[in-house]
Amino acid sequence: MNYRHAFHAGGFADVVKHALLARLLLYMARKDAPFLYLDTHAGIGRYDLSGDEARRAGEWREGVARMEEPLPGEAEALLAPWRAALAQERARFGPQAYPGSPALAQAMTRAGDRLLLCEKHPDEARALTQAMGRDRRVKTLEIDGWTGLNAFIPPKEKRGLVLIDPPFEEKGEIARMADAMIAAWRKWPGGVYAGWAPIKDERETQGLGARLVAAGVARVLWTQVVVGPAPDAAPRGGGPPMIGTALVTINPPYTLEGEARILLPALAARLARGGAGRAWIELLAGETTG
Repeated sequence: MNYRHAFHAGGFADVVKHALLARLLLYMARKDAPFLYLDTHAGIGRYDLSGDEARRAGEWREGVARMEEPLPGEAEALLAPWRAALAQERARFGPQAYPGSPALAQAMTRAGDRLLLCEKHPDEARALTQAMGRDRRVKTLEIDGWTGLNAFIPPKEKRGLVLIDPPFEEKGEIARMADAMIAAWRKWPGGVYAGWAPIKDERETQGLGARLVAAGVARVLWTQVVVGPAPDAAPRGGGPPMIGTALVTINPPYTLEGEARILLPALAARLARGGAGRAWIELLAGETTG
């Protein structure tokens, strides 16, 4: 996969990931106490789908471009926070704007909350700082995300949501991600950790959840959507194509499993490539928390 997320912005994986992230942020804001949002691989924060990278890759056409019509039934209500953030982004920056996870978190957090955004690539880090503007709640750091994950937990707020969304440029990233999430959980067992992974081989990606459970992580929720292979697309950089997207959550809120069981099948059906998409939601360990 190409590291620069501008090639992938607004694609099916972004829509699913950000729809779930919005549900997590909404839950975190239900309690009065402030929380930390830590994004370990933040990218540039917000994206222009009319830009060169997005136009060349065109992945947004199979993602956000398919979301103009409402989803059926209760699923649309669950998508509302993501839709609101998208509408806010477009109102500020034009109809081809798309909020990455930092912009989504910026829109959905409160005055007392804090955002730490890590990005190790200098050009991306500078763009991220510019994208976040003069928001005093936000600190951007030119730092490797794995280093940041270890350095910034536990937070002073004692509450927090950590998004771990690495580029998956190298082999062994699934194992590396599992090890990092296990180490973070052991250091700060009370944090909410959401780890994103692409699905090229379902069994390989699902190994992420299995590793967490085997290490004794107490509460683990697995959520994934498979849309199938693109009919004629060769993946950027070679290798097998991405057929789906997964998010594994440590310490999931008690609401998330039920919401995902409504929302993800609807997204899978909407985003499927030439066939029936499918979703899988399973609590792999423990119980969801209140």
